[in-house]
Amino acid sequence: MFNIELRNRVSKIKMLVLDVDGVMTDGSLIYDENGKEYKTFNAKDGQGIVMLSRCGIYTAIITAKESGAVKHRFEVLGMNKLYMGQKNKIVAMKELLSEYNLSFSQVAYMGDDLPDLCVLREVGLACCPADAVKQVKDVCHFISAKRGGRGAVRELTDLIYEVQKLSI
Repeated sequence: MFNIELRNRVSKIKMLVLDVDGVMTDGSLIYDENGKEYKTFNAKDGQGIVMLSRCGIYTAIITAKESGAVKHRFEVLGMNKLYMGQKNKIVAMKELLSEYNLSFSQVAYMGDDLPDLCVLREVGLACCPADAVKQVKDVCHFISAKRGGRGAVRELTDLIYEVQKLSI
């Protein structure tokens, strides 16, 4: 079902790192009349993240924006690390590697747009949703059949779960 190179990359993963807008959400920006931002997250994506965490895979978010909704989602899912306001995402990624004593080859990262390229080019498993921009798709090892915020994260978590033969 999956090629040998992809299986080999997935088998080494110890940490899943995600962008938010366009990955954990569909990328829509919804504001009320007071400028308060709202985001919609996919429940199945969340369950996939929780399952990986229970199996010992570290989970983190690196996002360029500051958002109360993202902080809340991070807490609800019980993820390990949250970086918000990160314009240069590779800096946060290197901090994660140092803190968890991991190498780039042990990280899966899912991003969808140009600010994610600096991390996607370095990690062992570069991933994106089906609706990512072309430049991102060109560097990814795994392109989900699902769109951002519509099951792309769950497809990735299921792949890791299956290849590593994890169980809760």
